[in-house]
Amino acid sequence: MIFLALAYLTVLLHLAFILFVPLGGLLALWRRGWAWIHIPAFLWGALISFAGWVCPLTPLENRLRLKAGAEGYAGGFIEHYLLALIYPAELTRGLQTALGVAVLLLNLAVYGFVIRKARIKAP
Repeated sequence: MIFLALAYLTVLLHLAFILFVPLGGLLALWRRGWAWIHIPAFLWGALISFAGWVCPLTPLENRLRLKAGAEGYAGGFIEHYLLALIYPAELTRGLQTALGVAVLLLNLAVYGFVIRKARIKAP
């Protein structure tokens, strides 16, 4: 039971990371200190997309599921709704690269705004 709970927790962490990569830069508009956490995260997310790598959270989740004796992703709310967002069936290599470009451009725009805002405030 504990391994299945940890697998669910990993899915939620994975989803949070997926949301943080494109949107975390907005936190830097609020507090610039968030940039120290977000910039490495969005660069890692873009690199995973460009290189076609698998996020380390995916094999961790699969190992936890196997230890729990679970099979696949059939079942409850988390599997049905969240896993489809994290692992879409339509995810092709071209779409993965396009998502990486979108993440990079979005965050460059946000951080350009953050830098401009910081320059305006500085004397």
